[in-house]
Amino acid sequence: MFSRREFLATGIGALSFAFATRIGLAENHRRLGVQLYTVRKQAESDLPGVLKQIRAIGYDEVETYWNVYSHPAKELRQMITDAGLKVPSGHFDYPGLPGKLDYARDLGVEYVICPMLPEDMRDSVDGFARAADNFNKWGERCRSMGMRFGFHNHNYEFRHFGETTGFDTLVAHTDPKLVCFEMDCYWITQAGQDPVTMLGKFGKRIRLLHLKDRKPGFPPSQQLNPAAEHFTEVGNGSIGWKKILDAAKKSGIEHLFVEQDQTERPPVESLRISYKNVEALPS
Repeated sequence: MFSRREFLATGIGALSFAFATRIGLAENHRRLGVQLYTVRKQAESDLPGVLKQIRAIGYDEVETYWNVYSHPAKELRQMITDAGLKVPSGHFDYPGLPGKLDYARDLGVEYVICPMLPEDMRDSVDGFARAADNFNKWGERCRSMGMRFGFHNHNYEFRHFGETTGFDTLVAHTDPKLVCFEMDCYWITQAGQDPVTMLGKFGKRIRLLHLKDRKPGFPPSQQLNPAAEHFTEVGNGSIGWKKILDAAKKSGIEHLFVEQDQTERPPVESLRISYKNVEALPS
């Protein structure tokens, strides 16, 4: 039989151990988000239901995209919050982007991300330089509104124009204090680049990652077309995620969003597989 003192000591010890264990799990938990473009068709018919499914898998955050902006910003934010999720970042198309910043502020995002350039700006250094000038202006505006501006890459930015590339031009012509980058690991790899090398080279300029895997056996390319699309669930493809996530942690990457542009199974099932595979990696 335990004495009262022994019982209390044992109980307090057990509670302390349980609390410490929970703290340890929280510290080791890798915060993951979903780019909602993955579930775009489902989101059009039942966005609240899709958000709840995403949270039930274990994801902590979502990154919004243009089609869900049919909802008023505060309504959309409440919908996301009600599902138990956060919304630190949103994609806003290049055309007319300054006019969308009030919406972004009301939505409550920290990062306003331009997902791609218009086609007529992708074929010359001048096109990328003009985009960079606008990025600096938009970055200044975002900063004044309490947000940060960034650009999300595909593969076309790595086409060479003489000795430079579109991506090099964007980096060289944008102010690091005003413009950051969201690195899409699939498109970096598809372009023939290495995500780990990119993280080492550009350091704090890359603040967010898209986790998206690539089927093996296909050649790299710098043209954005269907022939460049070889998507699969994170952890089911050829990209080395352990090294990428280690490098991301070292660089202080703030947000990781799983995305899959096309799926061969229901998108929520693909998100579940990706989550399970990422969570299985040592953090």
